[in-house]
Amino acid sequence: MACSSPSILLVDDEPGWLLSFETVLESEGMEDIVTESDPRRALELLAERSIGVLVLDLTMPQVGGEEILERCVRDHPEVVVVVVTALDEVETAVRCIKAGAYDYFVKTAEMQDLVQAVRRAMEVRELRCENRRLQTLLQNDQLNRPECFADIVTRSSRMRSMLHYCEVVAPSREPVLILGETGAGKELVAKAIHKASNRNGTFTAVNAAGLDDQVFSDTLFGHCRGAFTGASSFRPGLIERAKGGSIFLDEVGDLQESSQVKLLRVLQEREYTPLGEDAPRSTDARVIAATNHGEERLRGADGLRSDLYYRLSVHVVRIPPLRERPEDIPPLVEHFLSVAAAEYGKKPPSYPLELMTLLSAYHFPGNVRELRGMVFDAVSRHEGRMLSLACFREHIGREGAYAAETAAELGADPSLWLRETPVLPSLKGIQAQLIEEALRRAEGNQRIAASMLGVSQQALSKRLKRARGDEAEEG
Repeated sequence: MACSSPSILLVDDEPGWLLSFETVLESEGMEDIVTESDPRRALELLAERSIGVLVLDLTMPQVGGEEILERCVRDHPEVVVVVVTALDEVETAVRCIKAGAYDYFVKTAEMQDLVQAVRRAMEVRELRCENRRLQTLLQNDQLNRPECFADIVTRSSRMRSMLHYCEVVAPSREPVLILGETGAGKELVAKAIHKASNRNGTFTAVNAAGLDDQVFSDTLFGHCRGAFTGASSFRPGLIERAKGGSIFLDEVGDLQESSQVKLLRVLQEREYTPLGEDAPRSTDARVIAATNHGEERLRGADGLRSDLYYRLSVHVVRIPPLRERPEDIPPLVEHFLSVAAAEYGKKPPSYPLELMTLLSAYHFPGNVRELRGMVFDAVSRHEGRMLSLACFREHIGREGAYAAETAAELGADPSLWLRETPVLPSLKGIQAQLIEEALRRAEGNQRIAASMLGVSQQALSKRLKRARGDEAEEG
C-alpha cells in the first residue's frame, strides 16, 4: 500500500455536482482529485490508483453506493470513505457508519462542511499510514533512511526509539512539537525530520523568544509597501521562503498570545496575511515547533493557549537530556574531538580514561551543546600528546559554584531533608555518606570524587584511611 500522495476519488452519477465539488476542493488547495460518474468504474479505480479518500454517492444506477462501500472496506481498508447522498434517512446513515464509512452527509449540507469532512478524512488516512509505518519500523529496529539522521550522534536506545518515531511522522503534513532542554539538539532533530520528509522546499528557522507581536508577524508573514513607516517595498516573510518545505519555530512557548492566535490560523486554515494586506495567502509549509519548557508549564496558565497546544502537538518528540543517556558521552566526545581538531588545525588528541568517568558523573545542565563547548575549549588549549583534564575540571567547578549560587538566589534549601528527619545523623555519618556517594558517582576514582566534594585528593585519601582505621578499631 502506498501512503504517499494519495488521490481523492469522487463518485457520483451527477456530473454537475462532481464538477462543482471538485472546483471547491481545488480552491481549498487540495490536489490530485479524480472524478467518476460511472459507479462501475469506481472499484477499478480503487485497484489501479493510490486512493486516500473516497467521496461516495449512494443512489446510483448499475451499482449502488452501499455495495461499493462494502467492497471498498473489505478490499481497500486503507481508504477513508465519506458518504454524500441525497437520502436524509437516519437508518441509512447508521447502516453506512456500521459498514465502515468514516462520515455521512446529505447533499443539502453547507459545501464548507463537506470540505472539512474531506480534510478530516485525509488526516485520518495519514495517521493510519503513520501508525503502519511505526509498526514496521519498530519490528525492524532499523531506520529506512539513516542518512537523514547522520548528524545525530548516539548509542542510546531511547534516542534510537525517538529517531524511529521522527522517521515515521516526517512525511506527515501535520505539525511536530519537539520538547527538550536547552542544548539538547532540538534544531538538529527538526532538520532531520525535514530531510526525511521528502519536501522539496527549504528548511527555514526562526527563534520566537523575545519577539513582540509586530516583529513576529513581520518576520513570519512579511509586509507590503506602506504597511508601516519605513516599509518602502514588499518583503516576503519566512513562511513564504519555506514554501513547499518546513518552517522551524524555536522557543514557541515564549510567543505572545496575539502571535499565538495568528499561528493557530496558519495551522488550522493553512493561510496567513502579510502586514498591510487584506487578502490572506495560502501556505503549504510544514510547521515544526520546539520549546525548552516542560509539558506542564507549556499547558499551564503562563504557557500556550490550549487550542494552539493541541494543534501543535499532533506529533510530539521528546529529546532525553544528556544526563539520562550517559552512553552517548563517549561517541559525542570522539565526534567533537575530531571536529574541533579539524577546526583548529590539530591532530585529534588522545585523552585519559578518567575523562569519561569525570563526564559521566556530571549533570550537564547545558546538555550536548555544553559538552561540545567543553571539548572545543580543551582542544583549543591543548598542546601535548594527551588531552588535559584541567579545563574540564575547571568548567565543572564553575558550573557547580553557579548552580549553588542560583539555588541560594531561588531560595532552595539543600538541608530541607534534615528538617524532615526525626533523628539527626552524626557528623561522621554525614561525611561517610557523602564520600560513599561521591565515590559511587566517580566509579571509585578518588581524584574525581574529591573534585565533586571540593577537597583535594590527599584530603579525601586521609579521610578514607581514618574511616578504615575507625572501622578496624570497632571490629
